[in-house]
Parts: sequence; structure tokens; C-alpha cells
Amino acid sequence: MTLPMQLLTPQWLLCLNHSTEVLENHAVLIHNDVIEAVGPRDELLNQFPQAMRVDLPGQVLMPGLINCHSHAAMNLLRGAADDLALHDWLQTRIWPLEGELADAEFVYDGTVLAAAEMLQGGITTFNDMYFYPDQVVQAALDVGSRVFAGITVIEFPTRYAAEAKQYIELGIAARDKFLNEKTVHWTVAPHAPYTVSDDTFSHMAMLAEELDLPMHCHLHETPSEVSDAVSRSGERPFDRFERLGLINERLMAIHGVHLNHQELQTMATKGATLVHCPASNLKLASGIAPVAAALKAGVNVVIGTDGAASNNKLDLWEEGRLASLLCKGASGDATAFPAGQLLMSMTCNAAKALGAEHLIGRITPGLQADLIAVAVGEAAHQLPNHNLISKLAYSGASRDVRHVWVAGVQVVQSQQLVGQRAQLVGEIMRKTQRVWQTRVEKVG
Repeated sequence: MTLPMQLLTPQWLLCLNHSTEVLENHAVLIHNDVIEAVGPRDELLNQFPQAMRVDLPGQVLMPGLINCHSHAAMNLLRGAADDLALHDWLQTRIWPLEGELADAEFVYDGTVLAAAEMLQGGITTFNDMYFYPDQVVQAALDVGSRVFAGITVIEFPTRYAAEAKQYIELGIAARDKFLNEKTVHWTVAPHAPYTVSDDTFSHMAMLAEELDLPMHCHLHETPSEVSDAVSRSGERPFDRFERLGLINERLMAIHGVHLNHQELQTMATKGATLVHCPASNLKLASGIAPVAAALKAGVNVVIGTDGAASNNKLDLWEEGRLASLLCKGASGDATAFPAGQLLMSMTCNAAKALGAEHLIGRITPGLQADLIAVAVGEAAHQLPNHNLISKLAYSGASRDVRHVWVAGVQVVQSQQLVGQRAQLVGEIMRKTQRVWQTRVEKVG
């Protein structure tokens, strides 16, 4: 699809090209799906008079946010398993609900709602781990989001697959089906140390190497995950991962709440990423991840929302603010996880974790045009504007996002989904109230 050349002229430009420099009187030229040029506004206006000009007064243009951990389809289980610890949450509520409900239709509908929620809040990319990844991808395409879908494996039977081999075969078939879609990417996604065997982990590590994909896996989420593993085998899950050769630059270790100092040092040395999901960790009483120590060690720390069943919101602005404040409070260091580093953790550093630095996460020529325009100064909570970086990091909110582009296509305009996306989301919202809510309640 050929798109008209667009020249975006914001009041402020924040490229986040591994820097938090704020530019004024600058513009960004989009040609088809790519950022063609970045430069002074008047120069680009003179150079490209044929481009469609999009004025963004009172707004900052920045890279789209990247949600590094989600279970998008679980939007349909929002509020269905609240106020439970992780073990009870999984075994008494989530797994029984999924056993009855989590089919292809469930995954598509839930992911449509999640992708819409994320786009309207400025999340242009989400990294997902769930069943039926073909439905996750189709939903993302229909709503207009960029997605990293997981070749997900859990070693017990579900409605999706019966055994590890089948999970992997179905995941690879889904990847092959969407191989030519520019906004669709993949990870290998073994669920967790307590649900995946050594043989399967080794197989998936080999698959990650062969297909050049990141590995996306829960690790050290709760104290019992670690203590139970030690009781069974005498080995901490992290040590097991190291023995299997999984601690490397491909690994995105989700949660990492109970990683120790030596484990963090090893992650930093080997280039692994910690995906911090603070709201989910707090809600499930899993603990507070050692983010200050991770950052001090040199670990790449990025942010994820987790699913709506354990967070209730897919709001990366709120998640990031919570991550920074928890880090400061838990460490006793008010300078830890500062505003600029936080914004980079949700953009360029997140892209690095996904092996996608060459595609997304920054505003620079040659990268995909995944951009958001955020209002500054239109509402009471946005004023005054002493420091734009701090304002975005600590006062920024989903409701401030005005416009969103993914691969050069404007998918949100004036806070509303554009075109048929809005109709699709409206239909599934009504279906959720009429159908899914009743089905969830029937399971009990």
C-alpha cells in the first residue's frame, strides 16, 4: 500500500535516539512506512512542499511505546481473579477459566480489545505470550498494532495444544503464515521454569538461534518458584537456565523479582534483559523486583504491563511511573531510575531487548514510522512545563495521547481509532458485554 508523504510538525520533538534531547521547531517526514527525514521544520517544508503537512501544536512527537510483556487475550478475564496470590490465581481461577474458554475466538476478541486499549494509550508495539498466536497476530493487524507474537509452550494440555511438540509446530506454522507482514514479529516463549522441561527449553533455545528470535520467559517471579525448585532439584531456576545456556542476549526474563546480586551481574555480563512488571507483581504479592541493583549492574531493564487479569490496566505510562517510584522507594535512592532512563526503557531500550533496534524505538531516518503525539499543556495535570522529560515520565497519561502512527499509518486521530478499527472494536465490546461476561461468570 502506497501512503501519501506526511510531514509532521510538532511543537517539541523527542527522538529518544539513546538521548533525551528535546528539539523545537523540527519536523519528521514519513514516506510510506519509514521515517524519511528529521530536521529543522522550515528546511523540510521547503524541501518537501508536496508532503501532507500535519501540524501538532502543543504536542510532543516521540517514538511509540513498547510493552515488553503482555497476555493480550486475557483482557476478557479482567477482574475475574482479583485479590489472589499467584499460585491460587493460576490454579483456582485462571487455568480453569482458560480450560473452558480460551479458544481461537476468545484469543482474537480479547486481543482486539487489548490492542485498541494499548494503541489509544500510545503503545504501538506489544510483546505477547499466549495460545493461538495466529489469532493474536490477526487481531493486531486488524486493529493496526505492531506485535511480537510468542511461539508459546506450556507442558500441559490446553484447548490449543496437547504437548510441547504440538505447541511448537503450531507456533512455527503461525509464523510462516504471516512471514510477509511488516508489523508482525516473533519470539520463542516457553512459559516458565515450573511448566517447561529441560529438553523443551533446549529445543526452544536452538529454535531461537535458528530463527534469530528473542526468548521471552517468566523467571523468578515468586519466592515459592525459587524455593520449590531448590527443594526438587537443589538448583535455582536461574542456575538451571545458565546450565542450559539460556542466559544470553536473547533472553527477556519476565518479572525477575527474586534474582540475587550475582544473578543480576551474570545477566549484565551476558546481555540478558529484565522485563519489569511492577503492578502485576504488587497485585499478586510477588514482591518488588531489584531494579536499582539491576540498573547498577548494567542490566537492560524494560517495562511490561503483564495481562489485564493480573494488572487490570494496559497503561505503560502508569506502569513506568510506578516502576521508577518503586525503584526509588525500595532502594532508598531518589536518583535511581530517573525520568530519561525510564522513557528510554519504554522505547529504544525495549527495542534493543526485542532485537529490533534497527526497526523501532527511536525517531531517526530509516526506521519504521511508529510515532505518537502527546498533548502537553492542555489539561491541569500537565502544567506547568518546567521539564518536558520529567513531565512525560511522571505526569504523562494515556489520555494525553492524541495521535498514533504505526508503520506510517495513522491508527489513532484525536484520541479515536481511525476507520474500520473503531467499528471492529465497538462490535467486540458489545459482544464482550453480551457473551464473554456471561461465559466467564458461568465457569464460576
